[in-house]
Amino acid sequence: MSQPHSRRAVITGIGVVAPNGLSVDTFWKSTQEGIAVLDRVTREGFGDLPLRVAGEVRGFDPAAHAEDRYLVQTDRFTHFAMAAADLAFADAGLTGVDLDSPFSVGVVTAAGSGGGEFGQRELQQLWGKGSRYVGPYQSIAWFYAASTGQISIRGGYKGPCSVVASDEAGGLDAIAHAARAVRRGTQALVVGATEAPLAPYSAVCQLGYPELSTLADPDRAYRPFSASACGFVPAEGGAMLVVEDEAAALARGARVRAVVAGHAATFTGASRWPESRDGLARAIEGALAEAGCAPEEVDVVFADALGIPAADRAEALALADALGRRGSQVPVTAPKTGIGRAYCGAPVLDTAAAVLAMEHGLIPPTPNVYDICHDMDLVTSRARPARLRTALVLSRGLMGSCAALVLRRGDGDPD
Repeated sequence: MSQPHSRRAVITGIGVVAPNGLSVDTFWKSTQEGIAVLDRVTREGFGDLPLRVAGEVRGFDPAAHAEDRYLVQTDRFTHFAMAAADLAFADAGLTGVDLDSPFSVGVVTAAGSGGGEFGQRELQQLWGKGSRYVGPYQSIAWFYAASTGQISIRGGYKGPCSVVASDEAGGLDAIAHAARAVRRGTQALVVGATEAPLAPYSAVCQLGYPELSTLADPDRAYRPFSASACGFVPAEGGAMLVVEDEAAALARGARVRAVVAGHAATFTGASRWPESRDGLARAIEGALAEAGCAPEEVDVVFADALGIPAADRAEALALADALGRRGSQVPVTAPKTGIGRAYCGAPVLDTAAAVLAMEHGLIPPTPNVYDICHDMDLVTSRARPARLRTALVLSRGLMGSCAALVLRRGDGDPD
């Protein structure tokens, strides 16, 4: 086995369950074409709620992805995670526990909203019929760690397993956590985040966020970096990735899709968006330093893109602070404006899109955004061909977490 300091963490598999696609191919086709799928919420119980528009995952059949005994124990957000994990393992060419041993495989997930749909159903049973009608799985299905637990139990994975609870930016923090586990000696981990925040109970909780958009027009409800920015649109879904030791991956003939090169995280406080400028800039600087990457090497930025004027301005200024002159020159994109912001799942979907963008030499556009009012090169309208070697993915949470992740293209040594 290689010494831990010489091990490099790479992404070999991607699994996606998103509003714009239930596979990587469909997700990428929709993303590169800038197809916007935001629409009026169709879920029961939303008729009287001010939240009108969201990114729903439609056509998803959980029974096609997991056995009944797991489905009855888990919420929709875990159904997404199990499906995406299976897709990621298949994409990586790993089926079952076929590495050195079950202890060679770990699971890391991040979650922000937990099992709201399952919890609401059980609470309705409690208050409508009584405590004897509340099922035993209520105690676990709502919990943030449910996806990690169920994926590891179902797959027999006995390596390092954990859940990251650090706000929306936890999606990037989870990837970094997995990469560090690989560098310490774990052979492979499945890592990512999925969310299902569109139950009425969850929606009511989200209405407390002043950053939430309540516009009823899907084409105008989420327009970051523009003069008409009025907040973000929530979404469900997310992605899971297989992160493993590069030497082991190459030895088994796997395709190295990207290198997890650098990460850093900071905290600036809930809704304190002007302060997030410094926090995000420091996260970018820390991630670049860990990656050994100069600002001039960043070829594309996948923005956090909150959609609040103060937050958008802080992000644009953070890029200038951290990247210098390159901050206003580097192409920036926010494909999430076409599918919504899936909380912890959002930056993992951005990571998946960044890997695919580097593979295809194509920067996807930012749907529905036209009147850019910040000093940045935001890619809009249509995808832009480009030679992409290094991608920077950014994320901030409503409670104040900031994170940056540097990815290097997987073919050959980026150094």
